[in-house]
Amino acid sequence: MNHHSLRQLPAVTRYLPALIPLALFILLLQHVPGVSAGQPVTSSWSWVPALGVSLAWRLDGFSLMFSLLITGIGTLVTVYAIAYFADAPSRTRIRFVSLILLFMMSMLGTVLSDNLMAMFVFWEATSLLSFLLIGFESHKASARKAAWQSLLVTGSGGLALFAGIVLIGQSMGTFALSELAARAPEWIDTSTFTASVVLIMVGAFTKSAQFPFHFWLPQAMAAPTPASAYLHSATMVKLGVYLLARVDPIVSDVAWFGQTLLAVGMLTMLIAAIHAVRATGYKAVLAHSTVGSLGILVMLIGLSGPAATLAMCAFLLAHALYKAALFFCAGTAIHATHISELRRLGGLARALPWTATAAVVASLSMAGLPPMAGFIAKELLFEAQLDQTGNVLPVVVAVLVNGVMVAIAAVVVWRPFFARPAQALPIRHGETPGLLAGPITLATCGAVVGLWPGGIGQYVLAPAASALFGAPITQRLELWHGFTPMLGLSAIVVSLGGVLAWRWDTLHHRLTGMTALNRVDANQVYQSVVNSVLSVARRSTAGLQNGDHRRYVLVTALTLIAVTVWTLWRTGGALEVSSQGTLLWLPATLLLLGVIGAVVAARTQGLLLALVGVGVVGYGSALFFLLHGAPDLALTQFAVETLVLIVLMAVMVRLPNRAAPTRAPRERRVDALVAAAFGILVFIALGSMLAQPFDSRLSDFFGLSSLAEAHGRNVVNVIIVDYRAFDTMGEIAVVAFATLGIWSLLRRRRPRPKAGTPSGRMADATSTSRSRTAPEPDPRRPASASQEAAR
Repeated sequence: MNHHSLRQLPAVTRYLPALIPLALFILLLQHVPGVSAGQPVTSSWSWVPALGVSLAWRLDGFSLMFSLLITGIGTLVTVYAIAYFADAPSRTRIRFVSLILLFMMSMLGTVLSDNLMAMFVFWEATSLLSFLLIGFESHKASARKAAWQSLLVTGSGGLALFAGIVLIGQSMGTFALSELAARAPEWIDTSTFTASVVLIMVGAFTKSAQFPFHFWLPQAMAAPTPASAYLHSATMVKLGVYLLARVDPIVSDVAWFGQTLLAVGMLTMLIAAIHAVRATGYKAVLAHSTVGSLGILVMLIGLSGPAATLAMCAFLLAHALYKAALFFCAGTAIHATHISELRRLGGLARALPWTATAAVVASLSMAGLPPMAGFIAKELLFEAQLDQTGNVLPVVVAVLVNGVMVAIAAVVVWRPFFARPAQALPIRHGETPGLLAGPITLATCGAVVGLWPGGIGQYVLAPAASALFGAPITQRLELWHGFTPMLGLSAIVVSLGGVLAWRWDTLHHRLTGMTALNRVDANQVYQSVVNSVLSVARRSTAGLQNGDHRRYVLVTALTLIAVTVWTLWRTGGALEVSSQGTLLWLPATLLLLGVIGAVVAARTQGLLLALVGVGVVGYGSALFFLLHGAPDLALTQFAVETLVLIVLMAVMVRLPNRAAPTRAPRERRVDALVAAAFGILVFIALGSMLAQPFDSRLSDFFGLSSLAEAHGRNVVNVIIVDYRAFDTMGEIAVVAFATLGIWSLLRRRRPRPKAGTPSGRMADATSTSRSRTAPEPDPRRPASASQEAAR
């Protein structure tokens, strides 16, 4: 191997991660014949049997189509991302590709899960990974803001989805989608049906950017282009569509479900079309058109019949192919010029000829022109709408919005690649095989689907639609159906799109100048809501967390007293204190010493004497535990008291011996009354409990099960380390963290030597190595910090 090949080897090995999605894609292709023949692949592993949660997988026609898109486009995105970050540090490239691959796995887990609870876990993983990918360039404020916005919106929708899933599990006793479909009438008759379906719809709407949650997707274009092409056009944003499509056949008998989807889809389409014309950024225009396309998919789910189901699957496939290709082309153009504004680009076809060619082919599919996949999808769309007798509104909306889509397809290709630029554009990065593989492959696939619709329909689209519809769909897809009403509507759409593209600038300026649209902009409404919530949080924090420990304790004690008294008054319960029994002098003496210690600690102004009083209470409690057969509690109390005394004594070294009064006489009187009331209430409650007959069921259970189940003869130890192990671990963690925190505050630090001394010269000589670590803190800092903690 010569020197040149050795030098090229690392560049080739960069693309090895793309073999992971490619291998999965090939593996899924092997299941196409069986799945298309109506033989889904299923498997299941028990995960949380007590809750009925299992890792159940189901590969049918619809999940297979989604999985092929996820892995196929995921392969091209991985290749594109490696080429896109070729000039970036290797750590940056590896981190981005790793996030892409993790996201792909989460997507596959979501669409393959037959258990709703398992599906939700992967669903939320996609939201978290989307947040990381959108905010990947964290040095940009716009990226951080967009990432938080996407996480808030999709995360809130995820909570709604989780609530809906929990309601389904409680009412039906199962989380399996297949079982839910088999018991659909039973689910519809439950009292929680409406609430669970509405919550699922909210979760799906937030994920797929449907009105009123449509605003987050265009803002997410702050992500690097590979993430935009993968997450926000081809795969993740279609998860909501996937979930709605799965639920639709189960609740097909519920009229309001389809009507709601129809209305929300049409409204989203119209809003997205308006904002697409108003947008100025290259990726922003494509993002708004993606929102409109998602609205079309939701509208098709709202329509009934096999034609609508087949049209939804065909449009989903066509959109994934041409929109991902266009995002790739947009990313290459922006990457080459570092210009993201569409109106500033132009004439890039000379510098990026292959990218321009792929953009032209993909835009033909987006415009719905033959012989592309978009043309077939548009024909099926109009056919499904015309099948819905008596409802002309969806057809009108579809014609208008698709006309805007045609105009967008023309503008996003003509402006950057063929229009004359206002000034010469610097080309900073040319075309590379890695940047071209994605757009050329996807654009070619769009043409292949259009030229070979019968094969794609038989092996991909028909099985997917049949899995959703619940019955075989045998409609054969063809490129030419003759002179039909659908062809006439397609001609109207293309003509309308041509006019809009011709008058694009005029329409853009008129819509941009409409201040009414700015006032009702959903993104501004979101910002207002977030700002209001933060304002309320700041005001409530200032009032509730003002740093006054006395107020915290006072509010807590008053609340407990009020709640207890109100409960007793509402229930009519009476407290009975038993005066029977034998007086035990040793425990009584310990209790009396504890009372004396508490009074001394509360009344004295000497910090040392107060510390002694607190110690008397703590050690007296430990002795009390020891007398009543709880040596483990006694030893724990001894250890805690000793640790507290050591820490407090270390603090006392740096504090004055006496503390100045911090409470006014009126505050002291209020504190005394509240303390007395609280003490009396606790005394009466404990006396009442002791007066009741002893219930030994719990102690009997622990006594019988500690040896048999936990293999321990010491019941108390078994309870601590087995039955309440997490509680014990939490207590140990609290003590450990408190100790570390206090040690960091109290540990002594040597002051920095002065310059000129031998040690100072040595410190100056090693200043460079020290600068790589944390700077030497101010030696006065521990004292002030400990004083602040004591206060």
